[in-house]
Amino acid sequence: MAASFPLPVTQDLSTLRAKLQGLLQFLREALSISSAHTVDFYTESVWKQLVDLPPETVLGVLRRSAAEAEARSPEARLLVEAEMGSGIANFPQIFCETSQKLVSVEAFALAVRYYSVQNLGICTPFEQLLTALRGNQKQRTGENVKPDEFMNLKKSHEVQVMSELISSIADYCGIKQVIDLGSGKGYLSSFLSLKYGLKVYGIDSSNTNTRGAKERNRKLKKHWKVYHTRSKLDGNGLALKMAKERKVQDEIKYKVDIEGICNNSPANQGKMSTSDFLPDFSDSVISNIRTQMENLHVYSHREENLCFENAFSLIDLLPINAVEPTSLQTSKRNMSEANKERRKMISKSNESNIYSPLTSFITADSELHDIIKDLEDCLMVGLHTCGDLAPNTLRIFTSQPEIKGVCSVGCCYHLLSEEFENLHEESTQDKWGFPMCHYLKEERWCCGRNARMSACLALERVAVGQGLPTESLFYRAVLQDIIKECYGITKCDRHVGKIYSKSSSFLDYARKSLKKLGLDESKLPEKVIMDYYEKYKPRMNELEAFNMLKVVLAPCIESLILLDRLCYLKEQENIAWSALVKLFDPVKSPRCYAIIALKKQQ
Repeated sequence: MAASFPLPVTQDLSTLRAKLQGLLQFLREALSISSAHTVDFYTESVWKQLVDLPPETVLGVLRRSAAEAEARSPEARLLVEAEMGSGIANFPQIFCETSQKLVSVEAFALAVRYYSVQNLGICTPFEQLLTALRGNQKQRTGENVKPDEFMNLKKSHEVQVMSELISSIADYCGIKQVIDLGSGKGYLSSFLSLKYGLKVYGIDSSNTNTRGAKERNRKLKKHWKVYHTRSKLDGNGLALKMAKERKVQDEIKYKVDIEGICNNSPANQGKMSTSDFLPDFSDSVISNIRTQMENLHVYSHREENLCFENAFSLIDLLPINAVEPTSLQTSKRNMSEANKERRKMISKSNESNIYSPLTSFITADSELHDIIKDLEDCLMVGLHTCGDLAPNTLRIFTSQPEIKGVCSVGCCYHLLSEEFENLHEESTQDKWGFPMCHYLKEERWCCGRNARMSACLALERVAVGQGLPTESLFYRAVLQDIIKECYGITKCDRHVGKIYSKSSSFLDYARKSLKKLGLDESKLPEKVIMDYYEKYKPRMNELEAFNMLKVVLAPCIESLILLDRLCYLKEQENIAWSALVKLFDPVKSPRCYAIIALKKQQ
């Protein structure tokens, strides 16, 4: 590593395993709620099977709990966490020992809050990590760039925060190369390259994404040059006015000097052409230079509020060493050795600080040398890497010596492959998305797809009791009962899709859905369909309350997945430091946690 400043102390493997054990003890009973599918809510009598409370009670307690948590001060939150003690052993009874039904929603709400990532005490503060990485060095930020001019607010927030961290890690490790897995449209890769001067390879499995990223990066570079110039402007009106005045004076002075030279030249009493100044260059080169100068002139008129810190000149457009200094070059046109060196450095920087989008499907066994020919010591990063790509990023990091650090933010937990999910099916797969750590493998722990899908729900993003798509879920659950009783189908592999948003009523929804599923909707009279609707309408609050239970439980499933990945890194002998860091504002970006690790020095 290039730096020797100590990084924040993180919890060791034994402490993390103890927290994992407590979380599993709670989830062994609570997982049935996350695993239940709302499509089967009425056909399988889910509420009756899993909850021994009136839906009104559940709704009331969860809404109060959410309101109290939001209003509670940080000091009060710390007090509540202290009262929780060592975990679930101190909680009141949550589930009935015999029926396994939920009997205390108050205790349930307390437990899910305790086992969420932010309350488990497993996160390293972002600012603390940045301070340690930078040591006594100043932040290398360059210009005050605002990427929201190039991307939406959510992506802008994510890219700014994550690129700042990656740049700090790169400086700490003395690394210039970054591998961005699942780079998608290339926002993070482009930003790291343009703002922080890193050499970035963005790898995505979609060739369409790669082509799009190349084109987007080309356009971004054009906008970046303009923004780069704007960022150097002095906001003081007087300074802007003085700059314009200096420009006019310089132009007048240059014009006078040139006219004097032309008038005093016995061989050139007429108007001198550009070719007279540049006798060694072809007409096409001269024409190109003239066009560029004209474009600059037109652009300066179009952007009246734009003032270039360094005025462009004819010589600035020529190759280095194209013109030898003569008496023709006045103070502004003089090519000093400093100017030559400056352009050499810019040219060299442009060659090394690049973003290269590549197309490749990455697995845990992918060899980066086969994809990147000039692979060197590097960082591996991923912003919202989908499904198995997040755990595979960690596996590649631990197995390939060139990768010195990793910063991975995962998403799409429902697309993870699970080793112990379908044990009755034969599989040749040897590396799974979940679990990764030894403890969960020994436990043969399985979440199931429905639970992983619920982990994609964000408690921070969805206010409890507000904005939940209850009616659409209700329509689908009632439809399932119609399909089961009227068509004799208990399991259907086909999906209804987004028909709800295109339907004017439940009757319209039912007919469109049956048709899409390939069922004869004409055999059901309107009255039969509406009878089912009226039958379950009084029980709609059951579905609403159950969905709220799934939402508040979602952070616990996410905690399990993130703890699994962090424990995996702690188990590796070649890892010097690893941590879980909350990078983003969860309101702006619900999937906000990053797994970060650095290898031991060799």
